[in-house]
Amino acid sequence: MGTALSAPSALPREGNTSRAQEVHRLRNEIARMQRRRSDVPFLPLDPALEGLLPDPGLRVGSSYSISPSPSLLGALLAPPSQRGSWCAVIGMPTIGVEAMAGFGIELERLILVPDPGPRWLTVATALSEVVPLIAVHPRSRVSDADIARLNARLRDRGCTLLVTAPWPQSEATIRVEETEWHGLGSGWGLLADRTVTLRATGRRHESASRVRVRMPTSLGRVDAEATPLRAVASLPTPATAVTDTGTWAVAG
Repeated sequence: MGTALSAPSALPREGNTSRAQEVHRLRNEIARMQRRRSDVPFLPLDPALEGLLPDPGLRVGSSYSISPSPSLLGALLAPPSQRGSWCAVIGMPTIGVEAMAGFGIELERLILVPDPGPRWLTVATALSEVVPLIAVHPRSRVSDADIARLNARLRDRGCTLLVTAPWPQSEATIRVEETEWHGLGSGWGLLADRTVTLRATGRRHESASRVRVRMPTSLGRVDAEATPLRAVASLPTPATAVTDTGTWAVAG
């Protein structure tokens, strides 16, 4: 791979540059990085997520619909990042970069496009030329034809896409369910970690598959549930959902 972007790399926000300037910059970065398509059919998964998908990892050239959970995103990005893959995060301006580092994501191989506005699809398409794993939070609706073209580009370039919204023709849908926080007592204590159920469905799933994991742990990682800590108190599901998916500011 060629010269790396600064860590973490951030491309301009909406309105900072003209469309032509932004596209020109993306093309220059693509030319510098010159990613070669990988022959590996799957990107690795954390061992704690084993059994969630019918494959041993994220299928290269495919798209996945996921819950808009920073913890889930970090758990999916970290293993490929640790193995040397570049990752890009598009349309999540308040995502906690320190939390992403806590999950094990290598920031020197992380590209951030905080606010591409309605051009998020153009940015994702351009980055798919050089980045093997892209996560995007769509900010506008796109046509079926545009989605089909992007899916074809993913297959051609060997890029895997994680979309925090329903996505046609996705390989699987991964959702966070049954959240239970630990560490909070009756008027005392701190939220230490939480246990969640991850549920996956897809066209190659005979039935929905589930794994129970601690995410995040006190160290910010994901871990298979062994002997769960006794939950002194549990936050109700609606409150947890707001913390986990509402702002992208915390590693919920």
